[in-house]
Amino acid sequence: MTTVDAEAMAKSIGATGKVALSGILFDTAKTDVKPDSAPTLQEIAGLMKANPKLAVIAVGHTDNQGAYEHNVDLSRRRADAVIKTLAASYGVDAKRLKAAGIGMVAPNASNDDEAGRAKNRRVELVKLN
Repeated sequence: MTTVDAEAMAKSIGATGKVALSGILFDTAKTDVKPDSAPTLQEIAGLMKANPKLAVIAVGHTDNQGAYEHNVDLSRRRADAVIKTLAASYGVDAKRLKAAGIGMVAPNASNDDEAGRAKNRRVELVKLN
């Protein structure tokens, strides 16, 4: 797992309008943000504090394991969990965050093997304003 720092997040958002983060972790079919996610969440908080006008959509993504409806719902609930954690534990204003879940519809890699599926399980921050 590689943690993207706040500066790199800002550069990616400035260049493409989004940043993909693989450092926010969940157990299979669960929505609780794992403690190992803390470094990435801390960097997101740093990004938001350094850019007080920035608002983002946390977009949850899954691999293709499981039913479509389940994955869309799971990805949305995971995005919600990220927002709640950022607000409760890192002091980020929840009004600057929205959640969306798109399940498996925008893969970064092939879902044919575990290495590809792991790349597809992510949260992206998409610039809202």
